[in-house]
Amino acid sequence: MLTGELRNKVDSIWDTIWTGGITSPITVLEQITYLMFMKLLDDNQLKQEANANALGVKLTKKVFGEGICVISENPRVETDYNNLRWSVFHNFEPGAMLSNIQNYVFPFIKTIGEGKDTAFSRYMKDTVFLIPTAKVLAKVVDGIDALDMNNKDIMGDVYEYLLGKIAAAGENGQFRTPRHIIHMMVELMKPQMDDKILDPAMGSAGFLLDCANYVSTHYAAELMKKTNQDYYKSEMFSGFDTDQSMLRIGAMNMMLHGVENPNIKYQDSLSGDNEARECYTLCLANPPFTGSVFQEEISKDILALCKTRKTELLFLALFLRSLKVGGRCASIVPDGVLFGSSTAHKSIRKELVDNQKLVAVISMPSRVFKPYAGVSTAILVFTKTNSGGTDKVWFYDMKADGYSLDDKRSPIEQNDIPDIIERFNNPAGEDGRERTEQSFFVPKQEIVDNDYDLSINKYKKTEYVAVEYPPTEEIIAKLEELETEIGNEMKALKSLLGM
Repeated sequence: MLTGELRNKVDSIWDTIWTGGITSPITVLEQITYLMFMKLLDDNQLKQEANANALGVKLTKKVFGEGICVISENPRVETDYNNLRWSVFHNFEPGAMLSNIQNYVFPFIKTIGEGKDTAFSRYMKDTVFLIPTAKVLAKVVDGIDALDMNNKDIMGDVYEYLLGKIAAAGENGQFRTPRHIIHMMVELMKPQMDDKILDPAMGSAGFLLDCANYVSTHYAAELMKKTNQDYYKSEMFSGFDTDQSMLRIGAMNMMLHGVENPNIKYQDSLSGDNEARECYTLCLANPPFTGSVFQEEISKDILALCKTRKTELLFLALFLRSLKVGGRCASIVPDGVLFGSSTAHKSIRKELVDNQKLVAVISMPSRVFKPYAGVSTAILVFTKTNSGGTDKVWFYDMKADGYSLDDKRSPIEQNDIPDIIERFNNPAGEDGRERTEQSFFVPKQEIVDNDYDLSINKYKKTEYVAVEYPPTEEIIAKLEELETEIGNEMKALKSLLGM
């Protein structure tokens, strides 16, 4: 979450483009993203060059080569590679910088990966650089230069904030999941080097990016092997969406994190066009909560598991169809999924409890998604077994996530997330905890007896503490004393007023 000076810097960049004549929020986001991408490409190579120099080795694989770069052959367009680098062209005078980006830099970044059928090349080919004037460009470039883009956490916050501005404008709000919630879910699921990971409603690829960071951090030694590196760059991550802008942004994000060719594509995950079944070992998602889809377009095997048009239920069925046996899933769901009384609601909960292994239900505060939505949500964690395995389910009542539960979402000290991660990863310590505490186990049979209701309030016990009040005579005496005091004060006031 951004606060103070950094938020003002981002707002200034946004407002500069907006007042320059680009009034579509998604277009503003795209233009900022392209410029940030240009800077990060150069920043990454500058770091690689510095490391290579320190080690006394030659950097062989790099985006910006040496000498002349041919942008296109027909007509032939060429420039010096140095002119394509942010560290060079950001010092140009505004008119020359705009001309350089329009004619050379932007066409160049669209050619990265050219000749390969990569997610980046697919979704960059139709992009357009729309910054209208040299003056606007110069102000935006200065604004981006003022951001600490070497701090990945800060850059993640910047990006989430930009996505949040789209949501506030009423466009594409479904793509925004708070980064700290994404990070918590990834920490719970602990992606492995051999996992095949899916987000079927990927938006800007937040879950995939956090998984990539987790794997690159925890399996750095394994990633030194070429086979593992190739798998990480091309086969490990899959993401689907129906918004071309989000696919483009997601592809850029993944490339900047070293995932050059993820399986990112335009696809309605619930439709019959999605034929990927039992392919994945890990699903992480925050699928759409609202609306419904045309039943005739929904894949028949999904409907066979859960006959409904409600997307939040259909995606749970999709996860079960997409996962291999033994595959794990963590998904955000609206609270209605936990206790809804329709046949479809009950059937999907019954499926998770009876036929799969439901591991955890983490209830989140209703304002976690503020200021963009106030819906109450939970995280369901389960493993696909197709043979049952649920013996008890872990419930956690999250009361604080480190931010105030108002529209400002300011940082606060209260934060249950570290406790959730610690307790989830040490289940033995949860046995015997009372229902009055924040986390506890509930036996499967008790859930079955309660018609598969998964709302935490069904099982949590409230501890009532007796309150001792003074005797009635004492309370009345105190009231009479106050009444006398008020009368005396009124007399004094009247005297002052000459009444």
